[in-house]
Amino acid sequence: MDITICVGSSCHLKGSRDIISIFERLVEKYNLKDKVELKGSFCMGECTNAGVCVCLGEERFKVIPSEAAEFFEKEVLPRVS
Repeated sequence: MDITICVGSSCHLKGSRDIISIFERLVEKYNLKDKVELKGSFCMGECTNAGVCVCLGEERFKVIPSEAAEFFEKEVLPRVS
């Protein structure tokens, strides 16, 4: 599964680096290195929305750092298990 996290200036200010760090930790914790690939992308056109743009495949979500772990467990884990 590809997870793409926006690292454009707006999402960077909203905490994209924190979300990447949290996702990296969770990929390691759940031993998903062979199943999940984290990618960065510059502006994905969601700048005016709250949160950082995170794509699971073609599906887009808005994620804030304080909810990143919960998002990963609710949205990512069921899709790769």
